[in-house]
Amino acid sequence: MEPSPASRATATQHEQWMVEGQVFEMYKVFMDLPPNSQTAKLEVQREKHIEYLSKGLRQLGPSFVVLDANRPWICYWILHSIALLGESVEAEMEENVIDFLCRCQHPDGGYGGGPGQLPHLATTYAAVNALITLGGPRSFSSIHRGKLYSFLLRMKHASGGFRMHDGGEVDVRACYTAISVASIMNILDYELVQNVGNYIISCQTYEGGIAGEPGSEAHGGYTFCGLATMILINEVNHLDLPSLIDWVVFRQGAEGGFQGRTNKLVDGCYSFWQGGVSALIQRLHSVVDEQLMPSDAEEEDCSTDTRSSSTPVSCEGEQGHVDETCHLSQEGQQIACAPVNFFSIGLDFIREHAKLEPLFHSMALQQYILLCSQVEGGFRDKPGKHKDYYHTCYCLSGLSVCQYSWSKMADSQPLPGMVLGPHSNLLQPIHPLFNVVLERFYEAHEFFSRT
Repeated sequence: MEPSPASRATATQHEQWMVEGQVFEMYKVFMDLPPNSQTAKLEVQREKHIEYLSKGLRQLGPSFVVLDANRPWICYWILHSIALLGESVEAEMEENVIDFLCRCQHPDGGYGGGPGQLPHLATTYAAVNALITLGGPRSFSSIHRGKLYSFLLRMKHASGGFRMHDGGEVDVRACYTAISVASIMNILDYELVQNVGNYIISCQTYEGGIAGEPGSEAHGGYTFCGLATMILINEVNHLDLPSLIDWVVFRQGAEGGFQGRTNKLVDGCYSFWQGGVSALIQRLHSVVDEQLMPSDAEEEDCSTDTRSSSTPVSCEGEQGHVDETCHLSQEGQQIACAPVNFFSIGLDFIREHAKLEPLFHSMALQQYILLCSQVEGGFRDKPGKHKDYYHTCYCLSGLSVCQYSWSKMADSQPLPGMVLGPHSNLLQPIHPLFNVVLERFYEAHEFFSRT
């Protein structure tokens, strides 16, 4: 007698069915509610979220001792969540956060996970994003840009990538955190950029997504980091974008949320990591269209460069090095290319029209975030999990991406009907390359353009 399919199922399948059962039961209960109760169920619980976030910024419980090396991250997760909700912290708390992050700043550049700790690229990214989210001259001026640049340069690895810390691992996350910080701080140059693109290309897998390092499995977080980095260094046309799109569109599951990897469970944080990939690709229409067009010519030609016309143009020389006098040898001729203003890429990118439609079902993702991830004050991974500041940050970031996913311009209002639930659910728009509120990005860009 043949065993039943259920008896032959793997542990992974059993876990998937269990999560689907929990989610679908929640959706069934929701659908059986009267309309007024459904509206209340879909509401973003702003006051309770702000209370939860503000409490964490003031004081953390003893269980957080395990995150002692992640304190700038906690600042960023909380501050960014508050900013997404359209609120800000009081002046005294703002001063306290700036003072605390100054004590996390290492004398030789970069930020550690707490006062006196060694600098680390991840906590440097978190600290810089937290200070940009606070905004204002004192916050911006507290960052020692010269020493920060020296730290980033020390983390540069022979492979073209970056180490997370002195003697640490080299991966795509390190590339993104280094390049993102350097870009928004106006310290990104050719020495930092050299061969980063080659390293990230080596991490794109047969599935189409991007792994943390060569030979590993495609992952939502690393795919976002790799794609964003390639945009910021002006080399995104070297990725196989159609293959990447094929991978990311199949990461949204029947629950409405995203999984991080093939055959993994849904997780609310990927609302941003995978949803953010879609937000980036929507502004890469010219590159995607060019890669989808059949071509007879194999040679590279600057005059028909595949990047968006609003993106600065550069070419790679024979050694893969990019500099201000970039030339490409082609059929015995030297073709000069314009130097790249790396600082302008983030601003030019967000000003670009989003001509492609979203790669995911926006309303289904909003439903998962609001009904399955949202709890009373905070957000969680999935039903059965506890809330935390990390998932609150990235669920809200993903919700913002959803709400503005059909808007052609980044700072325009969402189209009618694109915000699930009451209109009061509308969050602040973000800059998807950096995951900071758009208004704060503009302020920081203006400040650092003068320095």
